[in-house]
Amino acid sequence: MASDSRPLLYSFYRSSCSWRVRLALSIKGIAYDTKSINLLTEENKTKEYKQIQPFGAIPAFVDDINEDNTPLIESAAIIEYLDETRPENPLLPKDPRERAIVRSLVYAIAMGIQPICSIRVLKFIGKDNEEEWTKHFMSEGFAAFEKLLQRTAGKYAFGDTITMADLFLVPQFFNGLRFGVDMTAYPIMSRINSTLEQLEAFKAAHPTRQPDCPPELRQ
Repeated sequence: MASDSRPLLYSFYRSSCSWRVRLALSIKGIAYDTKSINLLTEENKTKEYKQIQPFGAIPAFVDDINEDNTPLIESAAIIEYLDETRPENPLLPKDPRERAIVRSLVYAIAMGIQPICSIRVLKFIGKDNEEEWTKHFMSEGFAAFEKLLQRTAGKYAFGDTITMADLFLVPQFFNGLRFGVDMTAYPIMSRINSTLEQLEAFKAAHPTRQPDCPPELRQ
């Protein structure tokens, strides 16, 4: 559970869903503690963790201002909660229509692209089919997302202000590179990712900067 003074994030260094929440915490300047849940050794399937997150997924988040210590789950819900409880450096626009547009970018990744290539899906389809599967579905999703960005992008995914959409874009771009997708085919997404990568808040949340990152991968 959370300490007396800081929230607690159940995270895995390479998890894109955990990464999104780390980015929100970093942008908002929220100090927090981390509890590593190793997906590769299936710590997420233990009885203890499933008492926190019944689906066995990460992240889970326990806030120090939540008196009953009820864990929050699902990265999008956690980030919106953080935006509502810590309004500094807002991640969603005030205008309802603009909020809906940002959410549509978020959901396109969270519900459309990322789940198809999650660890549990890849384990089910097997190593022999993993590369073909990931490249096909990620490429298909990225092509559609690039078309959305043609309508919405400025300096960032939605205009010239960092929004929740950028927090989902960066980890998914990383996933594309990790699975060998030709990301140069998506110039708007590539440009935005390159811009965001230079920001300190984004550097701090990167997998290679996390305490559970293997030493040989750390930066």
